[in-house]
Amino acid sequence: MNIKLRLSFQFMFIEAGILLFFALLVYYFTYSTQREKFRNNLLNRAKNTAILLIDVKEIDSTLLKKIHQSTFYWQDEEIVVTDTSLNIIYSNQTKVLSREVINSNVSSGSESFFSNSGKDGVFYKHRMDNKINYVFVMAYDKTRSVYLHELIQILFWSVLFSLWLSVLLSYLFSKKAIKPISAIVDSVKAIDSSSLNRRLESGDGKDEIEKLAMTFNEMLEKLESSFKNQRDFISNASHELKTPVSVIIAESEYFLNSDHSILEHNEFLSTLINDLRKLNSQLNSLLDLAQSNSNNSINFSNARIDEILYDAIHEVKVRYKKRRIVTKIQFPENPEDLIFLCNYNMLQIAMKNLIDNACKFSSEDVSVELSAFDQYIKLIISDKGIGIPASEVNDIYKPFSRASNATYKSGFGIGLSLVTKILQIHNVQMEVFSQENIGTRVELVFHKTSVDAMNN
Repeated sequence: MNIKLRLSFQFMFIEAGILLFFALLVYYFTYSTQREKFRNNLLNRAKNTAILLIDVKEIDSTLLKKIHQSTFYWQDEEIVVTDTSLNIIYSNQTKVLSREVINSNVSSGSESFFSNSGKDGVFYKHRMDNKINYVFVMAYDKTRSVYLHELIQILFWSVLFSLWLSVLLSYLFSKKAIKPISAIVDSVKAIDSSSLNRRLESGDGKDEIEKLAMTFNEMLEKLESSFKNQRDFISNASHELKTPVSVIIAESEYFLNSDHSILEHNEFLSTLINDLRKLNSQLNSLLDLAQSNSNNSINFSNARIDEILYDAIHEVKVRYKKRRIVTKIQFPENPEDLIFLCNYNMLQIAMKNLIDNACKFSSEDVSVELSAFDQYIKLIISDKGIGIPASEVNDIYKPFSRASNATYKSGFGIGLSLVTKILQIHNVQMEVFSQENIGTRVELVFHKTSVDAMNN
């Protein structure tokens, strides 16, 4: 059963319960009102009978009976008047009002009501000159019976029609209410791995359905980003690894198919090892880039930025032993101002790549400055190298993209794209200022509050 029918039937059952409850209330209060009204009429009849028979001396029982028989009040009316010993002194058309009924309905009060054999009755105690008489009046309220029977029919058909109308209206209402969900379902069916850029209509996001669409759009963005990273990694890896592997295979086959001296074998192996080292470095860079793209599994912990920086500088100095890296650190009064919530290894890779680039493209000293403030930490890495052409500054963040004046330098064009991804994960702001043949300055701003909010 679909949601529209389920909602319609649920609404029908709820409304049926409410309608039946109110129908019972209407019937009960109507019945009570009609019975109370009839009993009051019976009481007045009993009082009038007592007054005529006992208080008015000119009227005896024979005359009273003629009066009762000539004046019709209710169907099957019965009247009995007794003394305190329950001796009958007057009766009219008694059928149900037997002595047993009279004896069982005598009350200590001045009046009381009872029912027997479908009839309503009243007991009335009349006082006159210190003399007490009991009056019993019974009758069948046909008017009430007919009225209640008609009321039951009216209520039955009213409830039945209301239920039918409620099912129809609730189905139309649920159909309209479910329409946005149906639209979402249709839109979702049209989305596959090749169209993850499509988004659902989410409106202003005020109701639950629009919030559902917004949540689904967020999931689509994550999926699109994940698929894009996967495609980019496969494309980049296949593109960058295909050529060096093919060259190594071709050179090895050529070398095996000809005779060479021991010296030539050693030279070839040395060249092969260098090529394999470059390939290994390229593989490690690609794996680092892939890891940075899967940031959902990255663990963060508190670490000192200066310690990460020192480790990165130490690794770079191993490659550039003759290059001087001038480090200037302004230590704050509170050492905790240098603590940053991060992934130690990934942030070290980012810093190492930036310092490595500065050393690679500059023959002079590289400057590294670190300053700590209350809400952020600032790191500046600058060199006086070849710089970047102004028209190519925005392209340096793309994978495997290299500046036109850097083609003579070794590298794969992965470093800055990897750095950018790592810094994005850590909410670190990076700005690059560069002039060709003058130098490059990279500024990093570590916003401590933003990273704390990201992990709360």
